[in-house]
Amino acid sequence: MRRISSRMTFFYKRVFPLVWFGFVLVFLAGGVYATLVGGRAPPLPFLLMPALMLVIGYVVMRKLIFDLVDEVRDAGDALIVKNRGREERIALSDIMNVSYTTFSNPARVTLALRGPSDGGREISFCPPVRFVPFAKSPIISELIERIDLARRR
Repeated sequence: MRRISSRMTFFYKRVFPLVWFGFVLVFLAGGVYATLVGGRAPPLPFLLMPALMLVIGYVVMRKLIFDLVDEVRDAGDALIVKNRGREERIALSDIMNVSYTTFSNPARVTLALRGPSDGGREISFCPPVRFVPFAKSPIISELIERIDLARRR
């Protein structure tokens, strides 16, 4: 079976949010510490901006990163989807639509399913990382053609 999802998914889902929220919390803690030690309050934007960054970061990551599955493998007539220790087999003919965005970082592939699965009616994953920015992945283009062929049968 060939892996069609990015090996960077672990970094996107686990490491990057930890670094992002950790940095913002350290910045916020620095402002609180300066207030306690210095005796006077720092300017309001110094405390407001980290709070705003926490909220915006969470909203963006919830929409673009947290819903990504851990791994997707191609098994010929089906896809094997692994997420949170669970594995599910999805036949290509059960995929209703493929949405592929190259203009987001990370690039995303979203599979809309005909029926519900363990992960819901949509499954999102990152295609393998390419060095050419904004170029379509040949793996995903081939997958789209094979899904279309499976639906015609």
